[in-house]
Amino acid sequence: MPAVNPPTSTLQAIQTKVRRLTRSPSTSQLTDEDLQNYINTFVVYDFPEQLRTFNLRTTYTFVCNSFQDIYPTDTASFVGVTTNPLYDFQNKYLTVHPPLYIAGYQAYYTQNRESFYGIYPFITAITTIGQTGNGLSQTFTGVVASESGGAVLLANNVLFSSVDPNGNGLALQDKPITDLNTGNQTVLGNLYVPGTQPSGPITIADFDAGNNINYLTGEFTITFSAPPAAGQTINSQTVPTLVSLPQAVCYYNNQFILRPVPDQPYMINFECYKNPVFLMSTSSEPELNEYWQYIAYGAAKKIFEDRLDMDSVQLIMPEFKAQENLVLRRTLVQYANERVSTIYTQQTDPGRGYGSWGWGGPF
Repeated sequence: MPAVNPPTSTLQAIQTKVRRLTRSPSTSQLTDEDLQNYINTFVVYDFPEQLRTFNLRTTYTFVCNSFQDIYPTDTASFVGVTTNPLYDFQNKYLTVHPPLYIAGYQAYYTQNRESFYGIYPFITAITTIGQTGNGLSQTFTGVVASESGGAVLLANNVLFSSVDPNGNGLALQDKPITDLNTGNQTVLGNLYVPGTQPSGPITIADFDAGNNINYLTGEFTITFSAPPAAGQTINSQTVPTLVSLPQAVCYYNNQFILRPVPDQPYMINFECYKNPVFLMSTSSEPELNEYWQYIAYGAAKKIFEDRLDMDSVQLIMPEFKAQENLVLRRTLVQYANERVSTIYTQQTDPGRGYGSWGWGGPF
């Protein structure tokens, strides 16, 4: 009796299944390129939004940067530094979940700006730079005074203001400079007339010797578009903040915001759902072999929809849902091992470990 090969779950097997389901055996009916596109569209975009399976949940770690409070997750903000851990994070990962740890300590995590800034307000300090206008000079240098020793200035929150001889307002607003090697924010920023800032990130090559701010030392050079009026006060509007080990993170607008602002790099670790990896070659397999039939039915459904063959969509829907339930079964059984968390969960933990309660159990 000839040997029987085990069933395969490769892209080739998925393609064969889809061709049979859609009655498209010939490449003249459906090219291999279009077929692979349908399959990978379902894998990358449809699958993770319909099912968040247990194996797609993972931990993610990045290292924060000293004196930087906001961490973007797009691509444009990193000036082409694709090695930055957060480069395109928003497309590679779906959702972020607690618990979140900073340097091993569990941190407060929220997605609500109101509650986050209720704990860590960013209140603007308005102070004079110690110089006044004379109706002629446009450039001024100095150091932003801080009432708190060791404070740094929050980037994207610096404004210099005055009034010209005609009573018109003068203002210069900051934009931080991005490091070309790491893609992180530096301690330097340029100052621009509000509304004239570049839309994208700026680098050290864009440094403006006549309009800049050092967030760490408070040193500045400003050049207004017109001279401040004689005797007119020139003010700095900044948000000084002390730096230390961050204890809270807000994830909002696809950005991580840390408070307090880190005084040095720290390891930040949290849970998230990752996007499935698309199938690159005919020998590629989905992350779990059992997904292959679900993917085939999902891709066939998309093909029928593009053909406006809604009768065929309805014909395959029962089996599509059946495969969906089979794929979801592993996750449901896995999560069934874990009890629902309550305020008493850790108190009754037989391990009596340390955590938010400290060493030992609660008293």
